[in-house]
Amino acid sequence: MDTRPEKPGQRAAFEHYMKKGGTWMGFHFAAFALPQSAYTDDWPWYNNDFLGSGNYVSNTWRPTAAVLRVAEKKHPVTKGLPPTFRSAPNEWYRWQYDLRNNPDIDILVAIDSSSFPLGTGPKPQEIWHSGYYPVVWSNKKYRMVYVNMGHNDIDYENKTNKELSFTFSSPVQNKLLINALLWLGKKNSTDKKQPAKERH
Repeated sequence: MDTRPEKPGQRAAFEHYMKKGGTWMGFHFAAFALPQSAYTDDWPWYNNDFLGSGNYVSNTWRPTAAVLRVAEKKHPVTKGLPPTFRSAPNEWYRWQYDLRNNPDIDILVAIDSSSFPLGTGPKPQEIWHSGYYPVVWSNKKYRMVYVNMGHNDIDYENKTNKELSFTFSSPVQNKLLINALLWLGKKNSTDKKQPAKERH
């Protein structure tokens, strides 16, 4: 999912689904919320409790690859990944809340400091020179994974809107996404395992 539900009925159904053990994997814009925009901060449960990130604050521009560092090596989503890897080009987001202060959040992957400066501008605030930026995380209260990746580089200058990069061009990043899907597709770890002779 790369956007959020907007209609009241959709939101209520999604919240009920997640609270009853549903699974979710969201990409990039799915976490976007900005006051006084078309996607305003009018769903506190989703952005503050479920995602934990609060509002979108800023981004890097234009979409560019980054060196990412695995922050939680023992999580199934990061299984088999190297300590650092190069992502596909992406527009990276910065958030209202520091996810490191939320005990419910497992930060799985973050931007490595070797990526700085990150972004090309032209606005100075679109080029990051330091800071801590999580890009993949999970919430222990829900079966979910959020992945900030998903915004390809596009030929805006010549107005062709031709894709200049592809989200699935990084084999290691692809492994992370497959790991996440496999993990979300499994039963909860608290479920009792069937005896071997009863498994199908």
